Amino acid sequence: MPDNLITYRECIKQAIREALLGDERVFMMGEDVGRYGGAFAVSKNLLQEFGPERIMDTPLSEAGFVGAGIGAALGGMRPIVEIMTVNFSLLALDQIANNAATLLHMSGGQFNVPLVIRMSAGIGRQLAAQHSHSWEPLFAHLPGLRVLSAGTHEDARYMLAPALLDPDPVIIFEYTSLLNLENKLPENTGSIDISKAKVRREGKDISIITYGTGVYKSLEAATELAASGIDAEVVDLRILRPLDEETIIASVAETHRALIVEDASKSVSISSEVSARIMERCFYELDAPVKRLCGAEVPIPYPKHLEDAAVPQPAQIVSSIKNILQHA
Repeated sequence: MPDNLITYRECIKQAIREALLGDERVFMMGEDVGRYGGAFAVSKNLLQEFGPERIMDTPLSEAGFVGAGIGAALGGMRPIVEIMTVNFSLLALDQIANNAATLLHMSGGQFNVPLVIRMSAGIGRQLAAQHSHSWEPLFAHLPGLRVLSAGTHEDARYMLAPALLDPDPVIIFEYTSLLNLENKLPENTGSIDISKAKVRREGKDISIITYGTGVYKSLEAATELAASGIDAEVVDLRILRPLDEETIIASVAETHRALIVEDASKSVSISSEVSARIMERCFYELDAPVKRLCGAEVPIPYPKHLEDAAVPQPAQIVSSIKNILQHA
């Protein structure tokens, strides 16, 4: 691998290692994170470097180790809890929704829960219906959580540090389909603002609003559209709760058109919420109806060609935008 390229997997690992080196209160716990090196090799060799008190293998009990993470956070530690894949998060949903997300409110502001939960999500590695979920909308619905989506190498590398500084629980979605993808990190990044969306590409004809695996797909589509004389802006939501409404509205007010792209199915989705807010905030700025391009309303199939057909692809983004502009 050339020196100026880095995999998404390595970005995550570097972020964890930096956090462990920088604060002795930080530790990581989860299934197979230690001896095995992580289900996706994200924590490989960290046990040897930091020892079993800071890289902790846990029993196969999401409710148990997420609860332990909440307790450690209440006790002054800064735990990073890894849930192997998002489908397993439902086994810990009581702890996340009824404890981590509510304790600050239920205690009258006395007890913060500075907990970071990382979980792998998304579609694209033939993991079939059991392990191919895009459940970001589910967690973005819960008050008391900050929900982040690491859709780029930059965010995979730099999102963890500010998340660990947050006094309240943070969910970070990482994407299995991106793990082996190589890319360059922007120069002079170092830190990012996890309260703001980011315009990944500026444009004047239409806003593509997306997150997660949709970011690189949308950037690829925007490059292809540019060859046809269409100047598309790509907005990476980056934070799904609370949404950075101002960046969304500013982009749409500039381009006057919007396509929202996400792998999650259309019903009760992030795109539903973004579309509603655009209509509420800047309806009279629109030159065309807001459109959504989302995943199929099906459990994700195993065969590669059906898996690809179940979620938006760059060609569909290009086609949708050409259709919007044609009918604007």
